[in-house]
This record gives sequence, C-alpha cells and structure tokens, in this order.
Amino acid sequence: MVGKSNTGKSTFFKATTLAEVEIANYPFVTIKPNHGMGFVKVACVSKEFKVECKPRLGYCIDNYRFVPVELIDVAGLVPGAHEGKGMGNQFLNDLNQADALIHVIDVSGGTNEKGEPVSAGGYDPANDIKFLEVELDHWYHDILKKGWDRLARQIQQEHSLVQKVLAKQLSGMGVDEELMKAALKATELKEKAVIKWVDGDLFRLASFLRKKTKPMIIAANKIDVAGAEDNYDRLVKEFPDEIIVGCSSESELALKEAHKHGMIKYIPGEKSFEMSDESKISEKQKKGLEFLKTNVLAKGGTGVQDVLNKAVFELLEHIAVYPVANSKLTDKDGNVLPDCFLVPKGTNALEFAYKVHTDIGDNFVKAINLKTKQPVAKDAPLSNNDVIEIMTSK
Repeated sequence: MVGKSNTGKSTFFKATTLAEVEIANYPFVTIKPNHGMGFVKVACVSKEFKVECKPRLGYCIDNYRFVPVELIDVAGLVPGAHEGKGMGNQFLNDLNQADALIHVIDVSGGTNEKGEPVSAGGYDPANDIKFLEVELDHWYHDILKKGWDRLARQIQQEHSLVQKVLAKQLSGMGVDEELMKAALKATELKEKAVIKWVDGDLFRLASFLRKKTKPMIIAANKIDVAGAEDNYDRLVKEFPDEIIVGCSSESELALKEAHKHGMIKYIPGEKSFEMSDESKISEKQKKGLEFLKTNVLAKGGTGVQDVLNKAVFELLEHIAVYPVANSKLTDKDGNVLPDCFLVPKGTNALEFAYKVHTDIGDNFVKAINLKTKQPVAKDAPLSNNDVIEIMTSK
C-alpha cells in the first residue's frame, strides 16, 4: 500500500487487517512498514457441495470464503522521493517484495502534495496519480542506471544476450528473461545496439518493466466526503487505463470494530449489516451506525473489500482453487475444504500440485475436478473455484 502521507493509508490498512497501527492527521505517521493480513472474498464451494468447511487459514462466513493475503503499509511518499525528498528511497525499496501496489489517494482533494490537510476540494487528486507513477518509474530507472556503462560494455564485448544480462541486473525486481525480451520488443530497443542507448531509452525500458512487475490499483479513499464523487467520476474518465475504486476506509474500520465488539453482524463487502444486541449500543452509536447504513452502504458499500478483490482477481489475474486429498473434500486429517489457494490464471494441474507442496508435485499421478467428476490433464489450465483432488504415488 503506497501513496502520499495523510490520505488515509494507515486507516485503510487497519480497516483491512484490524492491526494496531498509529493513525493521525499529519505527514509521516508511518515510518517503518506495517505488515498484516487482509482477506479476499470468494463464494465458498461449501454451499455447492452442501458441506461445512473448516479453513486452515482465513475463515468462512455465510458461504463466503475469506482467503488471507499479506499487506504492507509503507511510509508516505512525496514528489521527489527518488531524489531523497520526504522519507526518500528507503521506502521505495520497501516495495521490492510486493506483487501489486494499492495506491491510496484522498479523492476528496483534502490533502496537498506534501501530505498536509487542506479544505476538501483544495487539491486535485489527479496530481497524485501522475506523481506516483513518475516516482516509481524514476526508482526503476535509477536501479537500471547503476553500473550501466559497465553492463553495456560487457554486453558489447562478450556478445552477451541483452535480455539475459539485464534480467540478472533486475532480478530482485521480479524481472526474468522472458519479460525483458518482451520489454525490449515493446520499447523497440531490440533493434538498437546497446552501446547507442541513451538515458531516455533506459527510462522507457524502466517504465515498461515497472508497470509489468508492480501493477497498481487506485483506492480513491474518502469517497464519502462532499465533492469526492465528482472528483472520482473525473478521474475515471481522465485515467481510463487505471483500475480506480472509490472507498471509505474510515467507514469500513468503524463497521469492522462494531462487528468485533458484537454490536452488529457485518460481512465485509456487503451493502448492509444486522444489529446484534441493541441493549449494548448507545443512542450515539446507533445513530452513527444508521448513518453508515444509509449514507455509505446503501450507496454501494465502503469499497475497501472491492479494492482487495480487484487487486488480486483483476489486476494480478489470479483465481481461487481448492486442493483436496479425496472425493470427500478433505485433507489427510479429515478437515473439509481446509485450503483455498490463490494462483495465477492459466496455472495447470501439475503446477498447482507443486504450489500445494513440492512432494505432491514430485509424486503427482493425476488430478480430478470434483465438480465435473472428470480427470484433469496435468497441463490443463484450472478455472476459478475449481475443487481439485490430487492423487499421488505416495
């Protein structure tokens, strides 16, 4: 999770994880990255098979399966971060381990370029989308430039494959030879001698690689503030290639806390909630909850769960697959549907077996789709919400 200070990033993090983090209305509250578990929401196959599942990780409620994903909340970035401004490069480097980025912006326009609070509408949030992309591109560019003259000479003198040398240079950023080959083709650098590349060529290459290895979704936070919806509509038109989701992390956090304390029954991502024991709820709390029901949930929900789901299933193009050891839908210990794996779309049966466990992949014999009762070829891609029985030789 990235973005400027004071956009509600830490509130978003707490709303998704219920982790204890410091939240305040001033820049650079978050210094060291916070780690926590959020959950993506899928329709659990337990309903289809008429069984009660027992998740090993995550949880299931009303036939919705919540599958854990690790979230990292890094310190706020400001324009010029790659040059050391604000908290500088150390927090850009915290992003290395991320598969995707959730860019939290204040869509109400109530936070200026320095992360300082201003009156709602006093700042154009479009600037935040532009500045972060520039910062990340410069970050990749700076990494690519390190030792560039030496690398260029090495490639020229040894007649090395460009993609092989550069992929090794950027392997820590998730770049492999296939991706580098595609990048060279897309930027038309494949046909140009390396020794003739100029800085602009390196920047175009860095930008392409950044978009592929650190795809980004935009969480348009504070959507419940007056004037924010107009800004949201404008941003969607101005940035048609971006996934932009309106959300209110403050509302989600309030609902999660109310659920945690037994005031309401609230399922993340739903458009309403049920009151629990009203005798435990003060009139002030009741009014606050009714306000959220009428002014946030009834208008489409808090959007926080949508951000996580779209990040995993649309941006990263993953699917949910359930591995089981037998037709009774259990593991070897008898637990029903204990695991739900999030894997890239296109993952085949053998690759999935290896993701479950190396020994299962090594001893793979065959797989059966328990929805269709048909065998699955080891090189056949799996589909979302498949339940796969994996048979092994041991």
